[in-house]
Amino acid sequence: MSWTLITSLVVITLGCADAYNIESPNTLCFPEHFSFGVATAAYQIEGAWNVSGKGESIWDRYTHDKPERIFSRQNGDVTTDSYHLYKDDVSMLVQLGVQHYRFSISWPRILPSGLSNEVNEDGIRYYLELLTELNNHGITPIVTMYHWDLPQALQDLGGWTNPTIADYFVDYARVLFDNFGSRAKTWLTFNEPMSFCHDGYGGNDAPGARSSGFEDYMCAHHVLRAHGMVYRMYRDEYADKIDYVGITLDFSWLEPATTSEDDQKAAEIARQFYMGWYAHPIFSKTGDYPPIMRERVDAISKLQHFPRSRLPRFTPEEVKMIRGSADFLGLNHYTTYLISKNKGKISLLPSFEEDMGGIISQKKEWPKSNSTWLKVVPWGFRKSLNWVRLEYDNPKVFITENGMSLERGLKDSRRINYLDGYLKSLLMAMAKDKCRVYGYTYWSLLDNFEWTRGFSERFGLYDVDYESPNKTRTPRSSAHYFKELAQTRCIPAWNYTT
Repeated sequence: MSWTLITSLVVITLGCADAYNIESPNTLCFPEHFSFGVATAAYQIEGAWNVSGKGESIWDRYTHDKPERIFSRQNGDVTTDSYHLYKDDVSMLVQLGVQHYRFSISWPRILPSGLSNEVNEDGIRYYLELLTELNNHGITPIVTMYHWDLPQALQDLGGWTNPTIADYFVDYARVLFDNFGSRAKTWLTFNEPMSFCHDGYGGNDAPGARSSGFEDYMCAHHVLRAHGMVYRMYRDEYADKIDYVGITLDFSWLEPATTSEDDQKAAEIARQFYMGWYAHPIFSKTGDYPPIMRERVDAISKLQHFPRSRLPRFTPEEVKMIRGSADFLGLNHYTTYLISKNKGKISLLPSFEEDMGGIISQKKEWPKSNSTWLKVVPWGFRKSLNWVRLEYDNPKVFITENGMSLERGLKDSRRINYLDGYLKSLLMAMAKDKCRVYGYTYWSLLDNFEWTRGFSERFGLYDVDYESPNKTRTPRSSAHYFKELAQTRCIPAWNYTT
């Protein structure tokens, strides 16, 4: 993958000059070095949950102990069995003609207890074989260190609410760099800390702490510390071995529900709480949490009669360490929400939503997916990218997830429509607004275990028959669409009705 700064973007347009007009024939192309790929995550596809020395993860424990919180009481014990069928997955990548593959490493498969004094050699073998297979086919690996599957042994010590976990994560990262650095040059420390802190420690995802306004803030604080520590270790000790280290943040666009000043302000505050919570400490010039977040949580904590703010504080040294600790921003974007100001009284019950102060909704008329939260709103993608550009001085961005769930079936014209709209929005953000985006990653290569939603939401370019002995993978229409996109780097002209 080339990360050389692209100084010009060639967009060849035939027919109507309006890039959003898909009524007439046109060709919209990405730059020559723009990279297309697909993504997966360890717990969602690997299976083999207790095979060859792997330790228990928080999602193993959660799905086994609280199956009632998972759709149809399903779990990731087997899922697509990619631990045994990874060569089939790589064959699909070759068929698609993608330039990169984003996957995650299971922390408990490498370090069963979460600690580096015990390294599982079979886990090392598995990922070395996967990386070798990718490299042999010229597919660039983009490796995520942590995609939500914390070793249960560390959760027993408090998980991401324990300050010491940052040191354990550095130890884990060192094992990864030492063993895989010669085969993987681009790394992401975390995937969507907003999701696993807010929904896991503040909500109903594993570990299901349901402690919003407390544990979610503690989780985020130590994740940011851990990220900064790993980045500084990479710069000090592995810069001759590893090329790039970044972090993936999720950012749904947050649009004011009305044109009122109250809703405009509420939407911007919500952006700072949702995206700025993690991006401001890393990508802003000043570092630390967004000022409005600090102001609101401090003030509301005082109103709730707490002796100190529920939002932890970084030391000056930590602010400096975390600021600038990324070579690029990995961005996950799926949908858009509306924000209106919450005009009710401050509750004495702490929560992130109370601190943020906005009410979230979506328009009923926005096209639906098979996920209750995911509506199809392509223009929100461009707005998200431009907010990042303006807020953080146009950082290098790599789209690490974007996609749509549907019901099962091979003819998925609605998914192709989704891709068409979002890709055009992305291209306009690059060509017209000069957002510095270098790659696009579709979620997901194949159907997989979608956390508390089990197997009910299918995001894959490839259908998976979970009932078959070999978890048969079959390409959908969108796989053929994506193959043309990846191989030509031009948005395909496609018959969206079939």
